[in-house]
Amino acid sequence: MAMTQESGHVPSGGGNSTISEPLTFVRHNFGAFCYSTYGCRVTYNGFTHISEPDDVLQLSSASLGEKYPANLGASYLSVGNFPEPAQVVWKSKDGVKHSASVDIAGIFRDQRVLHHVPNGAVDGDIGDPGIILEVNDRTINVYMKAFVPTRVPQIPGNEYSRFRDDLILAWSKTYLREDAQGA
Repeated sequence: MAMTQESGHVPSGGGNSTISEPLTFVRHNFGAFCYSTYGCRVTYNGFTHISEPDDVLQLSSASLGEKYPANLGASYLSVGNFPEPAQVVWKSKDGVKHSASVDIAGIFRDQRVLHHVPNGAVDGDIGDPGIILEVNDRTINVYMKAFVPTRVPQIPGNEYSRFRDDLILAWSKTYLREDAQGA
């Protein structure tokens, strides 16, 4: 069994498509990204979202500069809560094999949308939040990103900024040594 360092669910306010708080969701969008890995494969809801070559080291997130982490998004749309856990297999940049089963349902067991909008400041319906799984060398991160309309502009004087869409880390797990299943 792999030795790991793991952080749990990050409590926060959250949404579906009503203004009542806390916001909850019944469907979500999904995205997967791999950095500093070989042969990364992420399968979720019966679909392989990413499948990288076994012999090519994927670029690092640091190499993206200011584009990272804003480039992370969820383009696989309208997944009902919740299918089986995501299955992830990859080699870290040092060539060590890893495999993981990431329980999205467990991470978001309360089905609350994670956001940074104060209570009473949500103004309108929200869409399905995005759940993003990132494999970055030896670490798997799971984020949520939700478009949450706000009563007031987030940029003073800009009427087109009446929303928040923060990327919020919900769960993280780092593999500290070889995963015996991947050996």
